[in-house]
Amino acid sequence: MMWEIVEKYLQQKNITIYKLSKLTDIPDNTLRNYRSKKSDPSFTNACKIADALDISLDEIRKKMTPK
Repeated sequence: MMWEIVEKYLQQKNITIYKLSKLTDIPDNTLRNYRSKKSDPSFTNACKIADALDISLDEIRKKMTPK
C-alpha cells in the first residue's frame, strides 16, 4: 500500500490516524506502522481503510503497480 495515497485522502477528508483507527477497528499503532513502512496491511485491513476513506482498492493498488 502506498501510504502517501492514504495520507492524501486523510488530509482531504480531515481524518486523523486516530479517527481512521476508530472507523476501521485497526489499532492506531498498526496504522502508524503502515505509515512508517514497518509493515504492510493485510488484504482485510486494506479493504477497511479503503472503505473508511470511501475509495476503491484500485485507487491504492494502481499507484503500487510498476509501469
